[in-house]
Amino acid sequence: MRGVKVFAGRSHPELTEAICQRLGMNKGSCDLGNFANGETSVQINTSIRNEDVFIVQSGSKYINDSVMELLIMIAACKGGSAKSITAVMPYFPYARSSKKKSHRGAITAKMIANLMTVAGVTHVITVDLHASQMQGFFPGGVDNLHCEYMLARWIKANVKDWQDAVIVSKNVGGSKRVTSLADTLRLSFALCSTDRKRATMPNRSTGTMTDSIVFFDAIQPNGIHTNRTGRISPESEGGDSIDPIADQSRTTAGRTNGTRGADRERLDSNATQRPTRPRNVTINSSPLVQTVRRESVSRSPSPNRLSRVETMPNARRASEYEAQSGFYDEKARDVVIGRLVHGHIVDEDHPSPALSAMSGFGDRAEPLENPAMDPMTSSFVSNASSFQPGHALGGTIDAAASSEDEEDDIQNPDLEHTVTLVGNVRNRTAIITDDIMDRSGSWVAAAETCVKIGGAKKVYCIGIHPLLGENALEEMEACDCIDHIVITNTFPLDRQRLEASKKVVVIDLSNLLSESIRRNHHGESISTLFMQD
Repeated sequence: MRGVKVFAGRSHPELTEAICQRLGMNKGSCDLGNFANGETSVQINTSIRNEDVFIVQSGSKYINDSVMELLIMIAACKGGSAKSITAVMPYFPYARSSKKKSHRGAITAKMIANLMTVAGVTHVITVDLHASQMQGFFPGGVDNLHCEYMLARWIKANVKDWQDAVIVSKNVGGSKRVTSLADTLRLSFALCSTDRKRATMPNRSTGTMTDSIVFFDAIQPNGIHTNRTGRISPESEGGDSIDPIADQSRTTAGRTNGTRGADRERLDSNATQRPTRPRNVTINSSPLVQTVRRESVSRSPSPNRLSRVETMPNARRASEYEAQSGFYDEKARDVVIGRLVHGHIVDEDHPSPALSAMSGFGDRAEPLENPAMDPMTSSFVSNASSFQPGHALGGTIDAAASSEDEEDDIQNPDLEHTVTLVGNVRNRTAIITDDIMDRSGSWVAAAETCVKIGGAKKVYCIGIHPLLGENALEEMEACDCIDHIVITNTFPLDRQRLEASKKVVVIDLSNLLSESIRRNHHGESISTLFMQD
């Protein structure tokens, strides 16, 4: 390949050597070092005038040094009058910060793209961006190479009885990626979803919003008026007044003069068609809204009372509907639920850490240690955007902002989660896949869910970018439910860690990257790399 220079950063030199070997050329000569104060030093030792320059620099455990080194190399090549400068970044740094997750959060991936553009980059080659919309961060072209077809070929060649396997997503966020791989292999897929389990409601004497029903100031469709305090107006309820203002409004409304008297009669005539509701008593327990608590759970036969609308059969849980109607849905049997404590599946008799942490549980009358963390209050605030200073653009506070937050919740020993497996994996091979393999909590939880409550016979964990921070690889290696850990070489890993593991399988992507460099230089199509066999 004439007119091409390939330079290697210090993040992943082994991958660069493999790329240059497949291209049949030597990597460009350059000196990379650091000054005494830690500043990065770059010196290009060969002519690059009017040539296509490719700089291979992936993310590493020293991510900030790698980014700064890449920017300086781009600027040095721009100063050397290179024809074009292409950054080959198998793992794009800060890819998980591609959107604003809080009111004062930063879109770091966009900032990295701006820095690279100012430095002089003209093209970017990367592998499986965490969010595909990141391609719009660059004014030039971006080749987002997909590993889906390479993974499909590996599964067909190495997984026994792969035709009966199931592709599993370890969380809801990765469902799109999993369904795409399942469609490529023409296999079924499953989904694991973890949700923090709500603790039992506190005692009513605590005065929280837990056992309250919220009413707002509005005219109901059936003509019944609820005032600002949440009380139902006496003319609508038909009972004794519990508010002096309501008594006055009833006296005024009772006057039969003009059309108001006719409206009163028409309202009374329609009262027999209304459902019934138990008597309500006002509770001033929240500074945000006024609430109404049920005084009795017994139904009143009075036609002037309101009642809760009966749940439709198709809105009930599958188990409730089957028990009452005698109809059994085979698809509902593929949904299994388990308990997740400290990142591991536990039995039903295992003590709940959530209940032990609540001071207002059971019949005890002492208040919660932190009333602001009452489950009903937090649920109300999370769905009212006007009370979300950290989420002014919408969304919910309760939702995990990223996979990192999900990992922290799973590993928290004081929290209990409910894990739901949707899909049939019994006596089948489960292939759990995601783009980033950083921490082990969600991978171990998904593997135990598939094996212990799903009945899977074998589990493969496939990650494209194996960041594997701290002891993630060792923890996944120690999990008995994980049989194989399949990764690519987009991210550098310590060779000693890989050699010590008996479950790790590395897929080499140097062939994919070298072919994309060659096609980019000659102006050939990149999309043909992703054509199915």
